[in-house]
Amino acid sequence: MSQSNLGYISKIEPFGTFDGPGIRSIIFLSGCPLRCVYCHNPETWQAHIGNRYTATELTEMALKNKPYYGSNGGVTFSGGEPLNQPEFLLECLKSLKAAGIHTALDTSGYSLSPLLPEILKYTDLIIYDLKAADGAMYEKITSRKMDVTEKFLELAQKQGTPLWIRQVLVPHLNDNQINLLLTAQRIAKLNNVEKIEILPYHTLGKSKYETLEYDYPLGNTPAMSMSEGQKWQDQLIDLISRIKSSE
Repeated sequence: MSQSNLGYISKIEPFGTFDGPGIRSIIFLSGCPLRCVYCHNPETWQAHIGNRYTATELTEMALKNKPYYGSNGGVTFSGGEPLNQPEFLLECLKSLKAAGIHTALDTSGYSLSPLLPEILKYTDLIIYDLKAADGAMYEKITSRKMDVTEKFLELAQKQGTPLWIRQVLVPHLNDNQINLLLTAQRIAKLNNVEKIEILPYHTLGKSKYETLEYDYPLGNTPAMSMSEGQKWQDQLIDLISRIKSSE
């Protein structure tokens, strides 16, 4: 069996309700090129860890769960960064689509793989993690330049793939009106946006850093409450609406 037919999976959540519409099986692929300061899954950074599966095995699992998916559920690939294993991801997406199962990609869009156009052809929904709308903040959060993810987003727009846009908001980092305006301006230019979400920063992953003996980048930064996150989300959606109506 060739290497491309095997993928490294850090975990599988059989019946998730957060990462995409309906009830979904969430497949967390190992490996990520980013080092986001608020990452709560540092155990997924390394590419060759976790259990190994074939696309056929994952499709068989999805078919067993298909009765629970209903009319709008399916399978979401998350991570880590699912695009970090492009050959395996593409094989999974093709297999799932052939089985009539809705597919979603929870991604930062950070990949230069030549397989991206083919991957998006078999992706029904992109849950896009908009780390930041300007280069300086993007690099501060991820330790990477944002040109790679911008190219991915351009490709997704050409493909016409539906988008859910998410952004993690961290106290004293990007919870400010400048970031809100830049983010609103960026999203207002995008087509096919079906949902916009602010994810309040939480500290649930902090203990993982201690276990792995990693320094926690955000130190004692306090968590943001759900109600505070909702306020920012309402402001963002309203601002996007006003920008688009003024164009």
